[in-house]
Amino acid sequence: MTEVKTQADRKAAKAHKSPIREWFDSVLFAVVAATLIRWLFMEAFTIPTPSMENSLMVGDFLFVSKLHYGTRTPQTPLQVPLTHQKIWGTNIPSYSTAIQLPSYRLPGFTHVTNGDVVVFNVPPKYLNENIDYPTDLKTNYIKRCIGIPGDVLEVRQRAVFINGKPFPTPPRSEQKYFIKTTEVLDANFFRKFDIVNDYRDPSQPTENWKPLEQYNDSTKSAAMVGYSVNTTEDVIAKFKEFDWVKGIEPMSDKAGETGAGIYGTPTFNWNHDNFGPITVPKKGATIQIDAKSIALYGPVIELYEKNEAVAVSPTSITIGGKAITSYTFKQDYYFMMGDNRDNSLDSRFWGFVPEDHIVGKAVFVWMSLDPNPANVWNKIRWNRLFRIID
Repeated sequence: MTEVKTQADRKAAKAHKSPIREWFDSVLFAVVAATLIRWLFMEAFTIPTPSMENSLMVGDFLFVSKLHYGTRTPQTPLQVPLTHQKIWGTNIPSYSTAIQLPSYRLPGFTHVTNGDVVVFNVPPKYLNENIDYPTDLKTNYIKRCIGIPGDVLEVRQRAVFINGKPFPTPPRSEQKYFIKTTEVLDANFFRKFDIVNDYRDPSQPTENWKPLEQYNDSTKSAAMVGYSVNTTEDVIAKFKEFDWVKGIEPMSDKAGETGAGIYGTPTFNWNHDNFGPITVPKKGATIQIDAKSIALYGPVIELYEKNEAVAVSPTSITIGGKAITSYTFKQDYYFMMGDNRDNSLDSRFWGFVPEDHIVGKAVFVWMSLDPNPANVWNKIRWNRLFRIID
C-alpha cells in the first residue's frame, strides 16, 4: 500500500528544524528585537563617574528613553549589533564608515527642557579618545540640561541664573567644602553620608586637598585635621551639628579669576564657579562676528554646523574662503552641567551640545551596585532600585 502525504504533511515535514537551526533562529530573533528596542524605545546605561552625584551615583544602572525627544535614524548602519565604538572586550572597532547616512530625528512627545537629565554624545574630539567618531558613535555623557536654545546663562559663585532668574539647585546636587575637625575620619564614616568618591584626607594629599596651614583663623589648633569633601547641603547641615567639627568653608573660585581649561577663556575671565553670561545658540538666531563671539561660537560654526572649508582665527571666520561678518545658526544647542558641580567636566569646559548629539532622557534607575562596598551584603544599594530620575 502506497503512503499518501497531504500538502499539510509535507509543509510540516519541511518546517521541522534541527536543534542548531532552532537555537540560531532564537538568537537571531533576540538580537534583532534587542537592537530595535535599543534604537527605537529605550537603552540601558551605567554611571562610571561621580559627576552627577548624589543624584546619580557610580554603579547606578539606568534606562534612557529614546521616545521623549524622538529617536535618531542611524548615521552609521554598518555596525556590530548591540555595540557602540568597539567590539566587547577588545580595541577592535565595531563599525565601518564605508556608508554614512544623513541622520534625522523621528517625532518625540516632548523637547529637552531646563532641568532634564540627558544622555548625549559628547562633542569634543579630545573627549572621544582623540578619534573622530561619527556623531552617533561618540562617547555617551550624562548631565543635567541647564540652558536650552536662546537662554542667557550665568553662574555666579556657584549659583546658576537663567535669563536673570535663579535656577533651582537639584536637591541632591553636590559642591565642595573644606571641613575642619578635631576627629580623624575614615572611609566608613564618610560612607554613612554617601560620600564615597569625593573626599580627601591628610594622609592622601591631592590637588583638591589643602593643609590647615593655609587656613589662618582662630579655630585652628595643632590637633585639628581637615577634609575636602564634595557633598550635599543636607549633609553639611548634619556635619554642623557635630561638636568636634570646628569649621566648614565652601571651596570656590573667586569672580574674575581665570580658570584653567574653561570655555571662552582667555577672552573672558571665567572659572567653573563664575561663568558667563553666555547665550545658548538657537536655530535661526544670527550673531555678529567679532573677537568675543568668535571665542564663544567659533568652535560651533567650525565643528558642528556642517560648514565646508571653515577657518577660524581669534579675529575672523571664513567659510569657503570668504570672510563672514555675521552667522545664522543651523540647529539648536544646549548647555549641560553635572550635579556634582565641582567635579564635573561639562559645558563650562567644552561648550555647547548640538541638537543632533542628543540621545535621550534618563528616566529611572533599575539597579545600583556599590563599586566599593563595606561588605558583600551592601553590594546592592537597595534604596536606589527603581528610583525615578528627577
